[in-house]
Amino acid sequence: MNNVAITGTGVFTPSLVITNAELVAAFNTYADMWNAENARAIAAGQVAAKDHSSADFIYSASGIKQRYVLDKSGILDPGRMFPNLPARRDTEPSYMAEIGVDAAQKALSAAGRRAGDVDLVICAASNMERAYPAISVEIQKLLGAGGFAFDMNVACSSATFGIQAAADMIRTGSIRAALVINPEICSAHLEWRDRDCHFIFGDVATATLLERDEGLSQPRFKVLSTRCATQFSNNIRNNNGYMRRSHDQMEDRRDMQFMQNGRKVFKEVLPLVSQHIADHLAETGVAASDLRRLWLHQANKTMNDFIGKKVLGRVPAPGEQPNILQDYANTSSAGSIIAFSKHSDDLPVGDKGLICSFGAGYSVGSVIVERA
Repeated sequence: MNNVAITGTGVFTPSLVITNAELVAAFNTYADMWNAENARAIAAGQVAAKDHSSADFIYSASGIKQRYVLDKSGILDPGRMFPNLPARRDTEPSYMAEIGVDAAQKALSAAGRRAGDVDLVICAASNMERAYPAISVEIQKLLGAGGFAFDMNVACSSATFGIQAAADMIRTGSIRAALVINPEICSAHLEWRDRDCHFIFGDVATATLLERDEGLSQPRFKVLSTRCATQFSNNIRNNNGYMRRSHDQMEDRRDMQFMQNGRKVFKEVLPLVSQHIADHLAETGVAASDLRRLWLHQANKTMNDFIGKKVLGRVPAPGEQPNILQDYANTSSAGSIIAFSKHSDDLPVGDKGLICSFGAGYSVGSVIVERA
């Protein structure tokens, strides 16, 4: 069996930012318009009026201050409240491939590798831009990578599941190097007109390069162990599959975009993730006190604070559990990889840490690493 190491990561960050204040202004204008159009039904008690949102409400509920997006004007248009991303011609790169290639090239550069060194490309994300051909195969071609490629969708856990799949293939010897790429255009599946969730997501792409840890001398992170688990739940859901789109879009069904039962998610996911991490550490022979850093899924600050305290048995010290949520918002599978990419270079050789993501499914994936 071969050893595995993470040798490079890359992050593509869109140039456009939407602050909470900008988002609230657009949403409240939309709510006023909707309330005016439905005044009679509201007065008759047939429907409820839409309440205003506020920047204070968003930050207290999530810890989010802003988010990066591929398109800003469409989201902030009260008459639209949806990103304006026109369908691309078949001769043009898809949006996901374009941003995924950017992140992948940064990961390759960080590792001092070329695309030709890569045997496998996994595009692991919460939603795919199209049913087929696979986005990963398109990325493979645009990069000039060798080997093979496939897409993977395990919602917010897609990155860690992709890392386990790639690491397993490296361990068994079927490949030497793999890119796990997470292009998350979350703005396209968020319901921006729903006060309870309109602030949650942002757009980004991340990439992680994994290699056989043989003869490597550059700074890297050894992958000590990976662990994935799933448990079916409808509490986080998006029904917008290609089989239903043409008919159900005419019905304007709310469940065709992101939906979640937040209270149940908190109640059920927190113990699930905490126990998953505890079991993984025990199986690997790593004590919680050995962990110098936790790179957790960036969905909600309160959730991360709870998990960090539960895993470590104390409140994490400054820097032990870095958050990027305030700047990027929830970027689905990419969140933990952004945190890892931006907050890992300072760890000395021998320090251990844990990458963990969790989300719809339910799904949870964890990767124990050691600085080398």
